Amino acid sequence: MILTTTPTVEGKEIGQYHGIVVGEAITGANFVKDIFASVRDLVGGRSGAYENELNNARKIAFQELEEDARVIGADAVVGIDIDYEVLGQSNGMFLVSISGTAVSFK
Repeated sequence: MILTTTPTVEGKEIGQYHGIVVGEAITGANFVKDIFASVRDLVGGRSGAYENELNNARKIAFQELEEDARVIGADAVVGIDIDYEVLGQSNGMFLVSISGTAVSFK
């Protein structure tokens, strides 16, 4: 499965558009991670705990996107857009939403 942010795939001709496919994942950091992230925010540096959670959410969202495209018989997903949102009362949850157009080649 080809996944790309571009509207076309070089060397391939799109024969059929199947429509928009989406993958979404919501994940949260637990209380201990929140404490360590707060300390890092105060003293500087990167928050590995949050970065790991965000990476995991992105991987899950891409897996869902690809699976949705496979189910409808697509060869690729073009025009992929990745959106991130922070959710929850204390902003402790991440939403990763990935969308694109499922296509088949001639």
